[in-house]
Amino acid sequence: MNKHNVIAVDLAKRVFQICVLDKANKVISNKEIRATRFHQFLARQPTSLLAFEACARAHHWARIAENYGHQVMIIPAQVTANYRQGQKTDHNDALAIAVASRQPSLKTVGIKSLDQQSLQTNLRLMQHVSDQRTATGNSLRGLIAEFGIEIPQGISALKRHMPTILEDAENGLPLSCRDALYEVWQLWLKLERSLSQIEGKLVELVIALPVSKRLLALEGVGPKNAAALYAELGNGSHFNNGRNAAACIGLTPKQHSSGGQVTLGGIGRHCGNQRLRSTLITGAHSMIQALSRRSAKTVKEQWIVDLVARRGKGRAAVALANKNVRTAWAMLKNNESYQAV
Repeated sequence: MNKHNVIAVDLAKRVFQICVLDKANKVISNKEIRATRFHQFLARQPTSLLAFEACARAHHWARIAENYGHQVMIIPAQVTANYRQGQKTDHNDALAIAVASRQPSLKTVGIKSLDQQSLQTNLRLMQHVSDQRTATGNSLRGLIAEFGIEIPQGISALKRHMPTILEDAENGLPLSCRDALYEVWQLWLKLERSLSQIEGKLVELVIALPVSKRLLALEGVGPKNAAALYAELGNGSHFNNGRNAAACIGLTPKQHSSGGQVTLGGIGRHCGNQRLRSTLITGAHSMIQALSRRSAKTVKEQWIVDLVARRGKGRAAVALANKNVRTAWAMLKNNESYQAV
């Protein structure tokens, strides 16, 4: 017998579909209500298990439901899809969320605090502007190359050559397209300035938060990785141990077992938080590069040097990223600072 009723909510912009199960898993109701009335609905309900599907607004409403004293879980969308019966309707989606919430060993999404969401928002916007800047720069390179004018690779080369190309009246670039190219170049410069400003705000926010500031002490972890680690791990309570946290990001080996025999492979490329995993490994590579120019000062740095000599830089970078996630989880879980040994 379950302790609480289940209130499964299929979120939308204006109307929410709500499926209520009793303690015996019997459907009490499955109907829609206006989003504007959801506050009053939560306030009237006895202490229950609120289940949301991971989507926009899920963390916002999860925090509000917790303030009303409810137990809350956020379920990944791909999990609830496995329990949907019949066609995809709001009624069936809400029922699937309710059924999924009753499953044992369910892997849920950690509810993010406002600080975590602030860091995540800055990171996502920074990546969005960076992608736009890259796409705009590639477009300029490709279009100008059609006139036989080549720009070397790299952002610095683009910044150095574009003003000269636009001002040179004898380089074969038609006058009829110079104005358009100039406007797109100004857009690129604006994106460059915006990216710099967002990065500056992110650094300020990381330093202003004591929790994320402590993560900067980890080897190969800068402001971007510190922000992403805190946004992903929170206070560490969502994970049972550091290995689970590393597995969630995708830094543990793939495992295949059959008949008692276990085979371990490399890390999966298409699982976990791919963007965070990539930046953590990049930061680890920078630490390895720094150690190639100086001697190790701590036991951990010596471990990195020995690992590079034994397994190579690539595997050593992955191992260091894995260790950093586990260490970050312990720091966040125990509210402690990093002590390098």
